[in-house]
Amino acid sequence: MNAPDQVLFDKIKQLPPQRVAEVEDFVDFLHEREAGQQLTHAATAASVASFAKVWDNDADAVYDRM
Repeated sequence: MNAPDQVLFDKIKQLPPQRVAEVEDFVDFLHEREAGQQLTHAATAASVASFAKVWDNDADAVYDRM
């Protein structure tokens, strides 16, 4: 464990149990949000090939230069 991790753990250990539960809930929220963002990025990357014909055409080329 590195020093910043230990400092964080020490701060958490000093909190009352109710606040520790809040910290745990917040960490769970951050994990869920990160997983959601990764899923969104993966879905976006997967759709690029599907939309290539729609996006890459002469009529829309003017927007590509913006």
